[in-house]
This record gives sequence, C-alpha cells and structure tokens, in this order.
Amino acid sequence: MEPRQKSALLWGAVGFMSFLVLVQGYALLREPLVSIMQGFSVAVVVGIGTAAVAYVLEYRVAAWSARRAVRTGADAESDDE
Repeated sequence: MEPRQKSALLWGAVGFMSFLVLVQGYALLREPLVSIMQGFSVAVVVGIGTAAVAYVLEYRVAAWSARRAVRTGADAESDDE
C-alpha cells in the first residue's frame, strides 16, 4: 500500500471515529440525536468522504507547503545579508 493511500485511510478512520464521538457526546449531554445504526451509517459516509478528500488534497497541500518552505527559507537568507 502506498503511503498516500495509507494516510488517506487513516484520516478516514479519524473522521469516522470523530463523528461517532460527537454523536455520543451529544447523546450524553442532551438526548440521542439519531439511532445507533443511523449514527454508524453517517459515520461511514463521513469516513469515506474524509478519506477521499485527504487522498485528493494531500498532494496539493504537500506541494503548497514545500513552496512555502522554500520561499520562507529564501526570505530568511536575504535577511541575513
């Protein structure tokens, strides 16, 4: 498995579990918003969506970060002179 795929799957798992935690927290503080199966179904959709967005955007975010680091490094070198 490619690192990019593994990263996307892990982000999907984070999205899945985060949604379940939010639903459970709401149920503890107020009242159940959805049934267990409805919550699980929506969490699966959230996890798949999170994984897909992470897979698509990871390359773009990495490229943007690399460009920003190079630009910041060049600015720092010009300040030293």
